[in-house]
This record gives sequence, C-alpha cells and structure tokens, in this order.
Amino acid sequence: MNQSLRLGPFKTTALAATILVFALTWITPRWPLEQALHSSLTVVGLAWLALHARRWRMGNGEFSAVCVFIALHCVAARWLYSNVPYDEWCRQWLGWSPQQAFGWQRNHFDRLIHLLYGLCFTPSLNSWIRQRWPLARGGAFSIAVLMIMASSLVYEWMEWAIALWMSPAAAEAYNGQQGDPWDAHMDMLLATIGALLVWPLLRASPAGAGNKP
Repeated sequence: MNQSLRLGPFKTTALAATILVFALTWITPRWPLEQALHSSLTVVGLAWLALHARRWRMGNGEFSAVCVFIALHCVAARWLYSNVPYDEWCRQWLGWSPQQAFGWQRNHFDRLIHLLYGLCFTPSLNSWIRQRWPLARGGAFSIAVLMIMASSLVYEWMEWAIALWMSPAAAEAYNGQQGDPWDAHMDMLLATIGALLVWPLLRASPAGAGNKP
C-alpha cells in the first residue's frame, strides 16, 4: 500500500463534477425509493474512488473513466435505467432516433451502463493489481477481467435479493428487465465484453514502473 497521495487539481475537479451530477439527478426525483436503492451504489463508488486514488496511483485517464461511469449511473438511477429518455434527447438535439435507426424495441440504456462498467473500471483495476503484485501485463489483465465478471454476478444476485422483497410490479421497475428473461445474463456478458475491449489499449501502453511488461 502506498502512502497517502494528493488527488491534484484534475482529479479534484473531476470528482466534484461527478458529485454535482449526482446532486442534480436528485432534484425532484420521480421514483425516490427505487432511485435511492440504485444510488446507494453510487455513494459507495464515490467513496471508493476518493479513497482508492489517495492510496494507489491512478492516471488521470483511469480516474476520469470511473467518474464518467458514475455520472452516467446517476442518470440511469434517476430514470431507473429502462426509462432514460435518450431517444427523445437524440431526436431533440440531433434530429436522429437510435430506436428507429436500429429497430430497437426496448430501452437499451441499461445495456450501455453494464458495458461501460467493464470498460471504465478495468483500467484502474489492472493498474491496482500490477502495483500490488509483481504480475505480467497479461496476468494482471486476466485477474481484472475476472473481478469484473465476479462483481457483475454479485450485483445481479443483489438485484434478485432486493426484488424478492418487492411487489412484482415494483420488482420489474427496479430490475428493468423489460420482459427479457435473459436480462441478467446479457448484463454480465456486456460487462465482460467491456472489460475485454480494454486489452488493446493496455497492450499498447508502456509498462508501468516496477511492473513486468
């Protein structure tokens, strides 16, 4: 474990902007209870990020990626994932409808969040693993992917456990399955794909000091 590190102006600004997004998404919430359940992980993520960055080296890119994920998760939590009006926003701002363009019948914002989970967290996990243990680049990356897969599974278990205490209608709204019985499987797969997509970037980057190439 490293000595306490300073966040620096860039990371401090990025963290403050993420907290601001979190606060804005809580203005007149539409589904307070369900949003609070989803936002509990946001609070955990923000606390983890602030503490982790002060104990372990994180590049600005790694830090920013996690901030982007948390900010988008805040947006998803406000609209319970499946109600995020991204198609309306695209039609209003771009004059283009992704739902029509791709023939989508469901809201896919939840799919995006799970893909970004693997994509945004894998770099920082990989960096942490290589700082903690003398592993080669490929070995550290493999462990980072396994951590994404395992945490995705635990998250789906948590969703299932919480849903058991809700009415069927409330559970459907909270889980955001949108009638898809394979929703949890697809979410875990997308997180894994997101993590695997990081490998070309890590492979092209120079080896960190004290780590094996």
